[in-house]
Order: sequence, then C-alpha cells, then structure tokens
Amino acid sequence: MARHASALSVGLPPDEAVVVDAPDAPLRAALVAAASGDFGAARELLATTRLDMQWERRDACVSDLASFALHNPGWLDAWLSAAPEDPDAMLVKADLCILQAWEIRSSARADDVSEDRFRGFFALLEDAVPVIGTAIELNPADPVPWRIALTHARGCQAPREIFDSYWEEATARSPHHFGCHATALQYLCDKWYGSHEEMFAFAERAADQALPPSKVQSLPLQAAVEYVIVASAVADGPIDPARIDAAIQRALDMVAHYEAGDPEVADVRNHLALMLANSGRWAESLEQFRAIGVHATRFPWAYVGDPRQEFLEYRTGVRMQVAGNTPLFGRPPRPAPLPVPGPAEATAAGEPYPSAEHCSLAVVAATLDTVAEATLTSGPPLRVATAANGWHTLVEMALHPDHARRGSLHTRDRLVTAAGTFTTRERWPALILHRSGDRHGFTLVHQGKRLAEHQWDPAAPVPGLDEVTATAQAVAGVYDIADIRPLIALLRGSDDAPRRQADLVAALRMPPLPAAFGTRAEVLTELPDARILTRPGAMGDWEKATAADGQGPHRVYTVRKPWHWWTLRLLFLPLCVMMAAWGWMSDDVMFLRPLLATVSALYVGSQLVGAWRRRPRR
Repeated sequence: MARHASALSVGLPPDEAVVVDAPDAPLRAALVAAASGDFGAARELLATTRLDMQWERRDACVSDLASFALHNPGWLDAWLSAAPEDPDAMLVKADLCILQAWEIRSSARADDVSEDRFRGFFALLEDAVPVIGTAIELNPADPVPWRIALTHARGCQAPREIFDSYWEEATARSPHHFGCHATALQYLCDKWYGSHEEMFAFAERAADQALPPSKVQSLPLQAAVEYVIVASAVADGPIDPARIDAAIQRALDMVAHYEAGDPEVADVRNHLALMLANSGRWAESLEQFRAIGVHATRFPWAYVGDPRQEFLEYRTGVRMQVAGNTPLFGRPPRPAPLPVPGPAEATAAGEPYPSAEHCSLAVVAATLDTVAEATLTSGPPLRVATAANGWHTLVEMALHPDHARRGSLHTRDRLVTAAGTFTTRERWPALILHRSGDRHGFTLVHQGKRLAEHQWDPAAPVPGLDEVTATAQAVAGVYDIADIRPLIALLRGSDDAPRRQADLVAALRMPPLPAAFGTRAEVLTELPDARILTRPGAMGDWEKATAADGQGPHRVYTVRKPWHWWTLRLLFLPLCVMMAAWGWMSDDVMFLRPLLATVSALYVGSQLVGAWRRRPRR
C-alpha cells in the first residue's frame, strides 16, 4: 500500500488548499466588500444575473450572500434602507429570513429539537411570508423566490396542495432550474413528507426531461445519496439497487460534459465521489476527487460529519484503497493531465494561477545546519536557505520537476507535516505561512505539535475575541512575547491580509519574507545559498530529472561529518589493511579472517571516499 500511495496522490491538492463552498472571484469580491459594509458589488452582481436571466448563478449568489448576512447583516440593512424596492436586496432578505429560522431550529431531527426552538422556528417562518411575497412581486419572472417558497413550505409543514402550487409557479418560470428541483426533492423524501419511491420517481422523471449537460441529470444521484447515506437503507430496501447504479452512471455521463475542476458541477462530483466510494468503485472515486480539486462542497459530506474533515478523510481512504488494490510490483493508473492555463488566462477567468493557488513557506528559528541535521533522516525533499538575518532558516517543499512524481504519502499540507517531523524533540519552533489567492494564514508548529492556526480571509466573518486571544497566547508563549495585545489586533481584522501577515512576521522578530512569496510554489530557488534536503540515495534520480528538465542540477545539502567520524575511520582503515595483508601472506591463517579484514577495509574506504566527495563546498 505504501509503495503506491505517494504516486496516487498526484493531482490531489494539499488539505490546506481545500475550501468548502468556495465562492468564485466576482462573488468573493462582493463578499469582501460586504464585510466592510459596502453593498455595491453585491448589488451589481445580482443585477447582472437578473438582467441576463442567469437563474442558476443567481440562486447560488443569493444563497451565499444570505449566508454571509446571517452573521454580518449590516451591509444588507444598509442596502434595504437605500433601496427598499430593490428586487435583489429583497430576494437576499427573503432567503436570510429562512436561514434565520433554520438557525433557531438547527438541522437536528425533529425528535431532538426542543419545543422552544420549534416555536421560534415557526414564528420566524411566519414573519418570512410577506418578505417572500414582496420578492416575488418585485421580479415576477424570477424562479429563485419560488425556490425559497418551496423551502418555506417544507419548514412550515405546508400541505401537498400548497407545495404543488409553488412547484407549478417555479417550473413555469424555469422548467429545469436545479435549485428548485433539489429543494422539491427534499420535500418528497421519506424523512419529510414523501417516500423513497416518490422521491426516486420524481428525480428520474425530471432527469429524463432534461438535456444531458443540465445538472438536473444528477437529481437521481441526489436521491441515491438521500436513500443510501441519509436514510441508511439496507440492500433489500424498497429501491432496486439497479436504480442506484443507474443514477451514478447518469451523473457520470453528465459531468463528462464539463472540464475537470469546473466549480459549476463541483457539488455533483462531490456526490459522485461519495457514492462511488460507498459502492466500492475506488479508482473511479479517486478520479472524481482529482476532478474536484479544491472545490469541496458542504453536501453530501455534512450528512456524515464535518464537511471539510469528512471530505479529506474520504479522499485519503479512497487513495489508500486504490493503493492496496494495486499489485506490489504493478503500476497504479496515472491520472489524465489537467490543463494548466497561463497567468493571463487564469487572471481573465478570475481564478489564481494554479501553481500559486496554495503557497507555503516555513520560517524556522534555527540555523540551516541545525534544521538540516533534524530533517535529513526522513521526509520529502525540502529546499532550505538562510534568512537575511543569518540565524533563521527558510524552508519550502522542493517540487520534483516530473509532475508524475510530485505525489506525497500525506495529502495534508506537506510542509506542515514535514515541520511536525523536524521540530520533534527540538526547542525551536517553525512558523508555516500560507497564501491561497487573497487568503493568508499561518500554522505554528513546536515540538512536533500544531499549537496554533489562523487565517485572514477577507470574505469571512471576523473571528471571535476568545478564539483570537487563544491563538495570540499560543504564539506569544512560543516566541517569548510579553504583551499579546498587538498580536490580538493583528489577528482580529481581515482587511489587507498581506500587510497583517507581514506585520506578524515583523512582530515575531523574523526576517522579511521573499518578495516572490505567494506568486509561485517555489520562491527559494533564486537564493544563492539554497540547498536541497532529501533522503540518502534519492537525490541522484532527483538531480537527473531536474537536469533533463533544463533547469540544471540543484545543489544538495550534505551533512558535515564530525571530526570523530573521520578520526575513527582513518585509524581503522590502516588496521584493516595491515590485518588483511598479514592474513593473506600467512600460511597458517584461515582464509576467513583475511577475507573479513579485506571486506572491512573496502567498506570503510568506500565510506571515506563517498563522504569526501559529498563534503560541503560552501
């Protein structure tokens, strides 16, 4: 299993790069502006979706904006005050009213919800009725308010006649609107007001009526997840297993129309990855995880636990299953190469350049030789360089020039994992700095343990004071900082994330970061004293591949042998030579003794020659 696990991680982004329900660039810009109280970007974004009748995108943007307003409503209140008849602002308000009601009720089963919560839940749903009605009146052609109305009907236990009337209104405006279909599917499932058979019949009928590229084609897959995962149905349940397989195959055919990594079908691929793994189709599930990339979604993973954690654990488990099913001396299937756009194309698409999507750099409070001695025993290849102040060391992952060999046994951020190894039993800490697009953060590792983590995300709510104080105390304790108030001030805000990260580095008395950090995966290659650290015997192939790539061989860090190592071997070598010579010239000595002396002399001599050739030349 371990032999193939590293190769099978090719194409899988590190854990720290995975974000649940990450917004695209325009929506993220609107969220960042809303965090500062500016609703202008959100207004322009939703106006565009309304005028262009982009109902699917409009639904997704409204949901994300309403979720953001749930804990940061000031910008939406300002928008409604400035334009109370704006159909876009009223639509976000309508969705927010539903979210506020469900926030009171929670997502628990009805048996686990208290009467007080239910009273608050139904009261808020009743207050939402006029808001939803106003949103419908302000934009009669929009199907999104009817998606909200369908959710309202499910929560307030509306009878089937009302649900059917809402459904007719929604489909009259957009016959294949995926959000309305997915919401209706929940109403018809067994845990609410329908049955497994009714749910599957509805999903299959809708998929038959939709064109193959439409996401409605994946509706039977959602029904399968609801049946197999949520309801924990047994094999001899009311639904024929062939319908489950057909739902999976239909979804596979649908996503084949989209490029790998396309966020538009990320939710479908996430459902596919789970159902394929549940069916034991490990290799196909792994391919879906590769196609998902960093675009994890809340569902279906929220059905089984914390969405991000379950996504990462399933991904690791699937990879290990594929590795275990591969013969020991076999070759695991290589993933299809993904298109890598250049910086211009990536910028035009609103996405960060893939090679710089997630960058990590460790600043270690120890000299280069000290870090190297703690690192060389095991672990992935690292590139190290002495920082500007001379007593800190900069460490980054040394990416193999052959993309097929860039996999790692650990799908977590490999630099954090490596720092956990080389700081074990050491007094000095390592601060790993991260940059993913406009998100900046750090992980503090000391004595092999993660002591603190933080992320500055302009599109996320400001973290709580208690959380920030705990992080500041952990950092201050490691770096001997008496006053934690400046650290709290740096951690509490989310604006100007690059400056806050740089100010943190300065506050911890560390050297400034390389100017290129965050623009590409490897930033230490241009430093004159950069060296490669890797396991003995692995550097030969690594250097050859680097030279073949046209970059030239990278300089290798070699351990400086201590004086007693040289002394013992220089004394032992002549002794072995003399014993071997005396043994071979003596007639009364068994041949085994001179043979052992000869082998010992050759072994010690090869050690000395190899150490001399690999001696540091700096």
